[in-house]
Parts: sequence; structure tokens; C-alpha cells
Amino acid sequence: MSKFIEQPPVSDRQLGFFIDSSRCSGCKACQVACKDKNNLEVGRRFRRVYEVKGGGFTPTGQGGMINNVYAYTLSISCNHCSDPVCTKNCPTTAMHKRPGDGIVLVDTNKCVGCGYCAWSCPYGAPQMNKATGQMSKCDFCVDLQVKGEQPMCVATCPLGAIKFGPIDQLRAEYGSVCDVKGLPDSSITHPNLVIKPHQGAEQENN
Repeated sequence: MSKFIEQPPVSDRQLGFFIDSSRCSGCKACQVACKDKNNLEVGRRFRRVYEVKGGGFTPTGQGGMINNVYAYTLSISCNHCSDPVCTKNCPTTAMHKRPGDGIVLVDTNKCVGCGYCAWSCPYGAPQMNKATGQMSKCDFCVDLQVKGEQPMCVATCPLGAIKFGPIDQLRAEYGSVCDVKGLPDSSITHPNLVIKPHQGAEQENN
């Protein structure tokens, strides 16, 4: 069993992340802190900060132009989804969803490094640990949580743009938006994620 399995759940409800993309400056402090905490080599990142940009100038038909250019940054890690395809496609059940708080973890005693979870995840969360030949991913800093501390990304963000907690509380406080430009459709895995979109980030159907 992995070292976290024997520990009691840190919550009795599904945990999730809130990302305030309207506040994120793209400093990547969360990404760097996560790499440092987990001692990740170059190329392996459990939390990733993406720059999303697009749009352009649309003619008004009256000689003018409408500016709908957008650019923003978005911090994403594993979303500990309610319907994770990584666990469905893991042939050894190494990738599993922990009872109690719904954190998705890797049991390294079962993982054979086949990579099916990585191929399945639309968010790119599972990543190969080349040193061990097994998969690895964000574990929601469960080792810090059992000590009453925040996940490293939450504690490190200088602008307070990342929060965590029971997803029902986050949705009650911040809404339920999780479909923004640059991310896969939430219907695929039902991520436990809430996003306050940056201007121009919301999907047209939101």
C-alpha cells in the first residue's frame, strides 16, 4: 500500500480546488513550490500554469472593429474528479479514489508504469516518474493536510488565487464554473474544480 493509504481521511467530504484566474498573475510560484516540495525533476510538474490566449478583431460592418482579444493564465493540477477516467483505465487498480475525501492517489505497490492513466486523463495529471518507472501525480499534499497545513500551492500563492476545501462549500461560495477556454469539457470527468474566470475566459455556453 502507498504511504498515505493507512492514514485516516482528512475530510468527510469530497475535496476540490478553487482557482481565481482573474487574480492569477502567472508568477508560477505555485508550480515551483509544488516541484520543490515533491522533489520533481525537470519536465515533471504536478501543478502547471498555462497561458491561454486567443480572439482577435471582428468587423462591426460599419467600418469599425470589435476587440475580443484575450490572454490569461490558469493554474491546473489533478482535479480529483468525481468520475476519473484514470482510475477506470488503470489495469491494476493502482490509481484509485480514496474513500472519505475523494483524493485520487497512486498505490506504488500496484503500479506497473503502463501509462494508461496518463493517456486517459484530459488534464495531463498522471506523469511518469522515470526513476521508479511508475506513475505519479498531485496527491493534494495529503501529508501536509493531516498535519493541519494547507497544500503547498495554496500556501504559496502570493495573491491568494488558489483555495481548497470541500467542493460543495467552494461551489456555494464561488459558483460552479469549471468550463473555461483552454480546458477540456467538464462532462468528461466531472472535475472537483471551481474557477473564477479571467475576462474572456468563459466558454460561450456558460
